[in-house]
Amino acid sequence: MRPEEVMAILTTWVSAGAQRLIANHNLHSLYLLRQRPELAAFYAGADLIEADSTPLLAFAGLLGLPARPFHRCTYLDWRPHFWSLANRQGWRVFYLGGAPGVAQQAAERLSADYPGAVIGICDGYFNAEPTSADNATVIDTIRAFAPDVLMVGMGMPRQELWILDNRAILPPCVILPVGAAFDYEAGTQKAAPRWMGRAGLEWLFRLVSDPRRLSRRYGVEPWSLLGPALADLRQAHREGRLGRRKGSGRLPVA
Repeated sequence: MRPEEVMAILTTWVSAGAQRLIANHNLHSLYLLRQRPELAAFYAGADLIEADSTPLLAFAGLLGLPARPFHRCTYLDWRPHFWSLANRQGWRVFYLGGAPGVAQQAAERLSADYPGAVIGICDGYFNAEPTSADNATVIDTIRAFAPDVLMVGMGMPRQELWILDNRAILPPCVILPVGAAFDYEAGTQKAAPRWMGRAGLEWLFRLVSDPRRLSRRYGVEPWSLLGPALADLRQAHREGRLGRRKGSGRLPVA
């Protein structure tokens, strides 16, 4: 789906006042699914899953999958649209994650640019075990804030597993795992130019910016997916759809 379509659906869900979950898939999440099988329940419970990987979408096209055209979609792709909506409609947005002080700095910057949005924050440095006192305090803080949108930015898979563990006691809102979104807003991390995202090169920008943290993710993890990828290619070849794009199969905006 295009970013504007995701925002149209999110707006509908916020207006309905029901709890919904928008998840993200990329090569890192596919790797983590093989290491942490419990993540399957998180993705199975998502109401919408964005594709956050241009190389992955190119591979899907090579397999001749029917849902064409594919669109890469993640926080940085719909960021201006989201905050414009939040500003105009007065959404209450709560961000959970980041180092102490980072979310506060990001919230101050966003509030200056989008004064109509009501922003609540809590850093990600707490004991996230479901039965911990820290976690209970975080949940109480979120529930008291009563967000329209809850952004959880604690990195994969911690943010997904936290949502999975706590979703039943979270308030009715749209829940979004967004990784380092507020690190970008605070300026503690630099976002890749959007043309690099569209060209499938955002991973290279991130790797060069932070090689110590990301060298394994981009240099080692993808090799573990080689076996499943080859199996997909063989199946596509047997079914005569390898390299053949079929229809659009796009979902309606509703």
